[in-house]
Amino acid sequence: MYQYNEFDSAFLAERNRQFRQQVERRISGALTEDEFKPLRLMNGVYLQLHAYMLRVAIPYGTLSSAQMNQLALLAEKWDKGYGHFTTRQNIQYNWPKLTDIPDMLDALAEVNMHAIQTSGNTIRNVTADHFAGAAADEIEDPRPIAELIRQWSTDHPEFQFMGRKFKIAVSAGEKDRAVLKAHDLAVRVVRNEAGETGYQILVGGGLGRTPMIGKVLNDFLPRADLLPYIEATVSVWNQIGRRDNKYKARIKITVHELGLDEIRARVEERFAKLRSTFGGFDQVLFDEIKTHFAAPAFKSASTEAFDAAYNSDPLFRSWADTNLSEHRAEGHTIVTISIKKHGDTPGDASAAQMRVMAEIAKAYGYDELRISHEQNVILPHVHKSDLPAIYAALREADLHTANIGLVSDIIACPGMDYCALATARSIPVAQQIATRFEELKLEHDIGHLQIKISGCINACGHHHVGHIGILGLDRAGVENYQITLGGDATWDAAIGERAGPGFAYDEIVPAIERLVKGYLELRQDEGETFLQAYRRLGLAAFKPYLYPEAQAHAA
Repeated sequence: MYQYNEFDSAFLAERNRQFRQQVERRISGALTEDEFKPLRLMNGVYLQLHAYMLRVAIPYGTLSSAQMNQLALLAEKWDKGYGHFTTRQNIQYNWPKLTDIPDMLDALAEVNMHAIQTSGNTIRNVTADHFAGAAADEIEDPRPIAELIRQWSTDHPEFQFMGRKFKIAVSAGEKDRAVLKAHDLAVRVVRNEAGETGYQILVGGGLGRTPMIGKVLNDFLPRADLLPYIEATVSVWNQIGRRDNKYKARIKITVHELGLDEIRARVEERFAKLRSTFGGFDQVLFDEIKTHFAAPAFKSASTEAFDAAYNSDPLFRSWADTNLSEHRAEGHTIVTISIKKHGDTPGDASAAQMRVMAEIAKAYGYDELRISHEQNVILPHVHKSDLPAIYAALREADLHTANIGLVSDIIACPGMDYCALATARSIPVAQQIATRFEELKLEHDIGHLQIKISGCINACGHHHVGHIGILGLDRAGVENYQITLGGDATWDAAIGERAGPGFAYDEIVPAIERLVKGYLELRQDEGETFLQAYRRLGLAAFKPYLYPEAQAHAA
């Protein structure tokens, strides 16, 4: 895990000092809200429906127990006792007083954390595979790359006031757990035919009102060329990207309008000029950064305790089957802690829960936690011998829900409960769906099924790439929910297909229930997932379950 040096600490202290003065000027009236807005956005502060909101960066989703405990402190001392983990591996505090935010930022700095560039038209928090450094299928830990990009992009003078925000993701696994193709730019660690390690660069992905799948800009980039090539790409877009319409200002629109070949040619031209200016310093920095991400000294122990619990306790076995993933080290596993108990708000964690997870990580998880874009918390390194004790602690804290990848493991944005941009509620819909399928006791029979909900067209809930996507809209002052089917957030990324007319608020949960029950009738066998069945049969097979009245009328 990266540790701040003297420069990092001094830089952050000065930024926080400046923002404290800006807040004082806003409160005194020396700054209007319009004048204050670009200053607060540079420091992760939004003005939401009911209060200011502070969005804290969790770079590439990595936390120590001390950092998680500090996040709990912020929730308890300056908010309402909880925080909300987002699809960008950040945490949001929805109720701070503006006068308290400088103190919150100083408290974050004590544990090497900040809120810089979590908002505004700049390069946002760099995200990564939440299993990075632990996954059995990865080439190498991609987090040093993410940290290199974070350091390069922080306060980069050319990229502080771009036409729109710019999102970057990094992954090194055979499976895509970082939604690479939905980012403005993505870095995928690959090997060429000669066995050399390098990077595949994707560009032009994004969701929102114009969803697009990212395209390969460079199939294999040598290690030494990574940072100048990324700078060339962002620089080209910053110069030629549209600024006449904020909805068309993202790089995906630029790629779509000019074509990938034209963008590639311009990037290569700019890259040729930039490459020599780096002088190899970026590689020296990269080598230093990598030392912070050395794997822990994995212990060796018997797994008899795990085997005994697995064979004797059906609740433990259900949790283990659902919430554990393959680890690269012998005797170890990756634990995903669901913070989506049926009926709870997806992504919310109380201060007490944060402290429990921090304590478990320190005692059993080599002092590491991760936040996933799926709004859950990960213990990336756990020896199987410790799993019974971990499960007992999670159960006592009511954090033992066995639903990872199932119907109730729903991604949802804050929606109209908090967000000033939202046009419909997301959280209550997610809660009702999860509760309903818990009542039906069908989750484990259904198997892997990703439902994703957004409360407006900006798609913070990633509904476009949900197997079932739900988009809440305003239709003449009434909430209306559109359903999309067949989306996919993996390396085979796909944008979901709109099913038909939307549903009223009180109709959407019954519609999802009919749809999923229809899938159970249509699937070939228990091994065929919802997405596989949809790809085999197409939309026409599922529409009668969503719109039975139309089917009856047609008959």
